[in-house]
Amino acid sequence: MNETKRSADFEPGDAPLPGGHPQVAHGRIGVLLLNLGTPDATDYWSMRRYLKEFLSDRRVIEVPRWKWWPILNLIILTVRPGRKGRDYQTIWNEERNEGPLKTITRSQAEKLATALNDPRIEVDWAMRYANPSTASRIADLKARGCDRILLVPLYPQYAAATSATACDEAFRALMRMRWQPAVRVAPSYHDDPVYIEALAASMRRHLAALDFTPEVILATFHGMPQAYLEQGDPYHCQCQKTSRLLRAALQWPADKWLTTFQSRFGSDPWLQPYTDETVKRLAGEGVKRIALVAPGFSADCLETLEELDRENRHYFMEGGGEKFAYLPALNDGDDGLRAIEAVVRRELKGWA
Repeated sequence: MNETKRSADFEPGDAPLPGGHPQVAHGRIGVLLLNLGTPDATDYWSMRRYLKEFLSDRRVIEVPRWKWWPILNLIILTVRPGRKGRDYQTIWNEERNEGPLKTITRSQAEKLATALNDPRIEVDWAMRYANPSTASRIADLKARGCDRILLVPLYPQYAAATSATACDEAFRALMRMRWQPAVRVAPSYHDDPVYIEALAASMRRHLAALDFTPEVILATFHGMPQAYLEQGDPYHCQCQKTSRLLRAALQWPADKWLTTFQSRFGSDPWLQPYTDETVKRLAGEGVKRIALVAPGFSADCLETLEELDRENRHYFMEGGGEKFAYLPALNDGDDGLRAIEAVVRRELKGWA
């Protein structure tokens, strides 16, 4: 019995498919870096669209819809877009007219492609919220012939509200495809030795550039509601392990190293201790020199550049502190790329 040749089996010179349909590109491998997202602009309506998509995500806000809908639509989306837009303006990349998270993630993808140096591999990047959308980049990778795609959530510590929702969005895109590519998901890398050493190397370099020695270092991670931990989310435990391994790699005294959590939202208890309250407490206790580092952020963004480096600096200096430093995220530097490349090469084994 003769079988119809699959479109992906065609080689150059083969007869065209019935009906004149073009041959389908195939045989390539896609690597898709996934990050949180950034608004398309800082104006009220751009911020409102971004916040609506973000805060409507049931992975992020696990409040019953009947309770959350009026709070979100009648209160938060009325007052918050203007304020957050002004915050974004303080860190906006005016040259590219985009948020720094987009600038850095794009550069990470470009540099990763160069590092992998494999003509079979297509590297791209996407955002969970706003643009470029995950669905659009998966479709583009498929059009470029990627019948295998590695999804790489750029969150070292796994959380349902970050890693899982990034994958959810990718899976929703796959559900709409007739011919799906094979897919792998890179796991969290919170205790990967390459990642820990990348953080340590970056911190050593930035600490050496300071004109002071911190009395205390705060390793600050993005917060989440305490209830999420109690329901089984591993994020808190993975943050604590990253912090412990990083302190050990730096051989920093345990009594001069604190692990804290930032960016709480709403009135319910979140993971503690809170970063802002800890900074205020240290200043009140007479500590004069501190440094903050955010190991959970693969790229600097609003939560690091505005909240940590501006807002918490203000708290500390106003409270009597004298020297404050925010140590940058790994971003698209050599240390950070080394960690991402290690994860990608490990997860591509058997494919490339």
